[in-house]
Amino acid sequence: MKKRKMIAFGMVVFSILLTSFSFYFYQVFYGGNILIEKQTVKFVIDKNDNYDSVRNHLYDLDIIQDAVSFSFVAKILGYQKLVKPGVYQMEPEMTNLQTVRMLRAGAQMPVQITFNNVRLKEELAEKITSTIGLSADEVLGLLNNDAFLKEYGFNSENASSMFIPNTYEVYWTISAKALFQKMFEQHKNFWNESRRAKAAALDLSPIEVSVLASIVQAESIKADESPIIAGLYLNRLKRNIALQADPTLVFAVGDFTIQRVLNVHKKVDSPYNTYMYKGLPPGPINMPTIATLDAVLNHEDHNYIYMCAKEDFSGYHRFARTLSQHNKNARLFQNAMNQRKIFR
Repeated sequence: MKKRKMIAFGMVVFSILLTSFSFYFYQVFYGGNILIEKQTVKFVIDKNDNYDSVRNHLYDLDIIQDAVSFSFVAKILGYQKLVKPGVYQMEPEMTNLQTVRMLRAGAQMPVQITFNNVRLKEELAEKITSTIGLSADEVLGLLNNDAFLKEYGFNSENASSMFIPNTYEVYWTISAKALFQKMFEQHKNFWNESRRAKAAALDLSPIEVSVLASIVQAESIKADESPIIAGLYLNRLKRNIALQADPTLVFAVGDFTIQRVLNVHKKVDSPYNTYMYKGLPPGPINMPTIATLDAVLNHEDHNYIYMCAKEDFSGYHRFARTLSQHNKNARLFQNAMNQRKIFR
């Protein structure tokens, strides 16, 4: 009788322990271990991270509640040897099993890259890498690599023409070459048959349209003026008249604080000096927006060949067909600059 009681007691204890362990293991694998509430959290695993740093970051950032249970599941699934960099989306109440499986599979979420208001290649490299794992120096190196760019039909002077300002989705782990390939594909998509036909009608290549659009964009902050300015510069190109665009001088000098272009600036010997050299400069002086590119392709037809900023500093311009009228407009603006004591 006593022996039966002992066996029964043992079975009860065993049953309790089995239930407890089963519940514990169920909780370890299937219980929620992500602390975040309501909204998702982006978690970045760097290229230099290993399993220990990933686990520690998850815990230190209060993403996982129990590092021990996470470690147990990670070890069972062999995650220690399968750490993959990227940006991962952590959802509220995710289990250890879901989390480890996602990280082990490298099921990262896409990130967005946005670039606009870019003047120099250094700025482009900084902006395009701000949300991905590439360094700005790595991208800048390719932007200056003529042999590499030649594969896409560009060079280090006009490389920024390949990049159409917009917002794009990529993975954090994208390689530099894959990034350029994606930008080239987007460039081809933008320069569809219709846009190429319009460029050809102007006797310009897509790169030349980009160069001209960069000048148009630098000349005015008023979008409704862009087609007029584009038409003016196209008139000058057709008549073999030097563009004489002040923004190209500023770019050539490299001092973007200049508010007033002087004769001394016109003496700078640079292919970007459109007072000294006729035709388009060798590359864009900024990254024109899609709207400005289309303003060139859909320019306004007129006979203007001169322009001068309005003396009210509204950002608009006075346009002229003759030099005498332009000189009158220029004097109005020069007097206004003198009154405001703007001498450089």
